[in-house]
Amino acid sequence: MLKTLLGRFLRWIPSGYRMRLMRAMGRTLDLERIEKITLSLIGDRITLLPPDEALRFLFRLDGVLYGHQGRLAIRYDKGTHTKYRHTRYNGFFLERITPGQKVMDIGCGHGLLAWELANRGAIVVGIDISEEKILAARERYRHPNLTLRHGDALLESREGRFDVVILSNVLEHLPERVDFLKRIVRRHHPEKILIRVPVFERDWRVPLKKELGVEWRLDRTHETEYTHESFTEEIEAAGLVVRHLEARWGELWVSLGVEPGMALEGLAEDDGAANEKKSPGHTGP
Repeated sequence: MLKTLLGRFLRWIPSGYRMRLMRAMGRTLDLERIEKITLSLIGDRITLLPPDEALRFLFRLDGVLYGHQGRLAIRYDKGTHTKYRHTRYNGFFLERITPGQKVMDIGCGHGLLAWELANRGAIVVGIDISEEKILAARERYRHPNLTLRHGDALLESREGRFDVVILSNVLEHLPERVDFLKRIVRRHHPEKILIRVPVFERDWRVPLKKELGVEWRLDRTHETEYTHESFTEEIEAAGLVVRHLEARWGELWVSLGVEPGMALEGLAEDDGAANEKKSPGHTGP
């Protein structure tokens, strides 16, 4: 009864004032009361909607709540997402690097993994497209074995051999992933590439969200989220071999090997492309 009267009362108030009143009530009511009112309002509303509309409504709420949960998880652990603790987020990579190895961490973000690798004796170069993240990483993580660079790995022209290349939640953001992997092998000749990518099949709600036209990706900047089949197809197209694969926490954690001779084939392709770009009168290298 109270809820019905409140609803009728609010309808008579202009929308701008109504929002102010709702915010004021949200600040004064205790959390338990807010939770009961919110759940009751949602429950009443979805019973009046067709199943598809109700699902879209709930999935949109889910997306908003997921974003809030992630930001609060970072605040809760004072700057680092709690997933780093709960999922041993960097453990897969740390266990596969040995002291003295040269490692390139592409998309190093705030630099935690790169620093942990350097701290264990690896010689690490971290690169990220976000200048803000690189500046924060340089301030927070310092080590004589660690170099942090701001740059776009898609446009990066510097070469140099690295024993290992790490792509932790990077591939899913890129449009031309197969070409990118081939370029890494040509430029850096790694013995292995360590990858983590999100899985499309992580939850039954993901394909349903996509079917209903609701945002289904973990991040709106993702170009793809993989099935096992689509991941294998791209890796094979890039001429790489899966040496080890784990599926956990809704992600694939993979160690890739390079097919013998692939880097040499890539060098020949690069030389051919370079010669095509030279003008007829060009005599330089």
